[in-house]
Amino acid sequence: MIRTIRFLGDPVLRRETTPVDRFDAELERFVADLIETMYDAEGVGLAAPQVGDPRRVTVIDVGTARDGSEVTPLVNPRIAAQEGRVDSEEGCLSIPGIVETIDRAAKVEVEYQDVRGESHRIVGEGLLGRALQHEIDHLDGILFIDRLGPLKRRMAVREWRRLMAEQGVEVDA
Repeated sequence: MIRTIRFLGDPVLRRETTPVDRFDAELERFVADLIETMYDAEGVGLAAPQVGDPRRVTVIDVGTARDGSEVTPLVNPRIAAQEGRVDSEEGCLSIPGIVETIDRAAKVEVEYQDVRGESHRIVGEGLLGRALQHEIDHLDGILFIDRLGPLKRRMAVREWRRLMAEQGVEVDA
C-alpha cells in the first residue's frame, strides 16, 4: 500500500522514533508499504516518520534494479562507526525540489536488525553511506536541511515554500 509522504512542517518529522520490539507480520507489511511508497516516489530511501509512523524503521535501495531485489530494510539502526568527511548533494522526499550540498561521513558502519529481529552490520560508502546517514537522521528527528548553516537553511526553506505554492500545495514550514 502506498502511504502519504509527510512534508517539512509536519511535527512527526521532528520526533525521535521509538525502537521496535515486536517483529511480526504487521512489521513485515509496514516495511513492504515503505518499499512500495519509496519506489512510487522514486526515492532511494524512506524512513517511517516520513509516512507518519513513530517506529525506528527505514528502507534503502541504491541499486539500479528497482524491483526490491536490492532493498535493505533496517530496523533499529544505529551508526556504530564512521570515518572521513565528504560533501555531496542531497535531496529528500519530505522536502521535494530542494537539493543542497551536505557534509557527511565518507564511510559508516551501521548495526541494525532485519524484520525478523536478527542483528546485522552494513558498511556504506558513496551513495549507500549517504543514504544510511540521511535515513538514520530521519529516525532521530533531523532533516538534511538542519545540516546547513542558518542562512542556507532559510534560503532552502523559502525556495521550497515557493515551489510548493506554485504547485498549489499548502505547507506549514
